[in-house]
Amino acid sequence: MKLSKRLQQIEHMVTADYSHIWDCCCDHGFLGAALLSRQAANTVHFVDIVPQLMAELNSKLCQHYPNSRWQTHCLDAASLPLADYEGTHLVIIAGVGGDLIIQFVKAIYQQYPRLNIEFLLCPVYHHFALRRSLIELEFSLQHEALVEDNQRFYEIILVSSAADITRKISEVGDKIWHAKSVQQAEITANYLDNTLNHYQRIQQGNNANVQHIIDAYRSVKLS
Repeated sequence: MKLSKRLQQIEHMVTADYSHIWDCCCDHGFLGAALLSRQAANTVHFVDIVPQLMAELNSKLCQHYPNSRWQTHCLDAASLPLADYEGTHLVIIAGVGGDLIIQFVKAIYQQYPRLNIEFLLCPVYHHFALRRSLIELEFSLQHEALVEDNQRFYEIILVSSAADITRKISEVGDKIWHAKSVQQAEITANYLDNTLNHYQRIQQGNNANVQHIIDAYRSVKLS
């Protein structure tokens, strides 16, 4: 199964040597299977809360990856049993809103405050709120990317629960605005325009005061 551009970018950003990778909200398990195929970790864990989905995925993994190290877990991403597994952990959460990702990340971090956990996050919306929460948690930025997939924009953020003042997280992003190609420059410009327009509509609708968010995005310098 060929991965979407979004999942390809997430998969591409898994470069460290992890003991355990947790593919949360894994749906049909395409991302985790790609990581399993290239042995990106000692064990790849597939996590989703839907029993039928996990039963079907377990059957497919038994068929296609009988000799690989993997496990399926039918549970909420906020309840990952990290303490049961020694080594380094990467928790991937994608395909859900930033508000839900915040809940998951906070719950995991509160349960394991002494573990150095890396999180690879790709929210479908609420990027600003997610980034602000990661800053409040004093996480550090490892890498970030912006991708356009099927006429939607996605920020992908790799962070560590270990604080590092040299790797601060920006509320609006930093590296995502630095394009290395004409095509990427067009994507970043369109994303910035779309984001500003979104928050300006909210401000004009008097539903919430988001002027501070508008000002933050207006300060972005494309390069």
